[in-house]
Amino acid sequence: MTGPVDGWGVVASLALVCLAVAVSLWLRLGLARSIAWAGLRAAVQLFAVGAVFRLIFESARARPFAWMWVVGMILVAAEVVQRRRAQITGLRKWALAALALSTGVALGVLFGLGVFDDEPVAIVVIAGITIGNVLPATILAIDRVAARLREAPERVEGLLALGFDARQVMRFIAPEAAATALTAQIERTKVVGLIALPGAMTGLLLAGVDPVDAVMVQLVVMYLILGAVTLSVSVVTAAAVSASFADGLRLPEWSRVPDDGALTGRRRRRLRE
Repeated sequence: MTGPVDGWGVVASLALVCLAVAVSLWLRLGLARSIAWAGLRAAVQLFAVGAVFRLIFESARARPFAWMWVVGMILVAAEVVQRRRAQITGLRKWALAALALSTGVALGVLFGLGVFDDEPVAIVVIAGITIGNVLPATILAIDRVAARLREAPERVEGLLALGFDARQVMRFIAPEAAATALTAQIERTKVVGLIALPGAMTGLLLAGVDPVDAVMVQLVVMYLILGAVTLSVSVVTAAAVSASFADGLRLPEWSRVPDDGALTGRRRRRLRE
């Protein structure tokens, strides 16, 4: 890179997004508005975050502010998980615990063992990378739990009728849900460097860092992400299955409603009542 990216560079990068919107309109995919909104929202959020980061990193209390930012990211991520499946009660606390544990372990290894200096920038960046990878996999895991309960209700009810408890039923649901959620991360780890260069390594290479040093940093980050994702998915998957049978060992009512992810808040409340 010869210097910072200017405004025209950002505008030029929108060309492919505009093409995607045009293709969606042409094929009537119904995604044009979502794509445009996603692009606009990303710009607003990133500029806002950039302004906040400038205040944080230039502050005399940059390190405490950085840790506060990490806590805020974990709280927001846990809320996103709960809202995704609002009908599964108590999911927020388990998501919060899983996200805090996985992020804490990742940061503890990196900074506790001296892999990276605990600079405010490093704290926020590593936590953001970890949570950013953990969240989609966690959401996919609980979606698969809900889908499994909806796809084979007779099998689940048969197990419950035979005297199986929630933990035993979990063995028939959790493995497939967790495996599906982890597949993308596992496959991404397998083909790293062969198909695509990951973000951290790309950024270091563009900054002029020696390729071998960039590889070492990327390996550390990728291994921690793989472990963090696996840990969070395992905890939340088990918790989601158990919470689904909290009100007696019966198939939850929401599992009988198709496409419950699109239910309105009012209808979710009716189902819980």
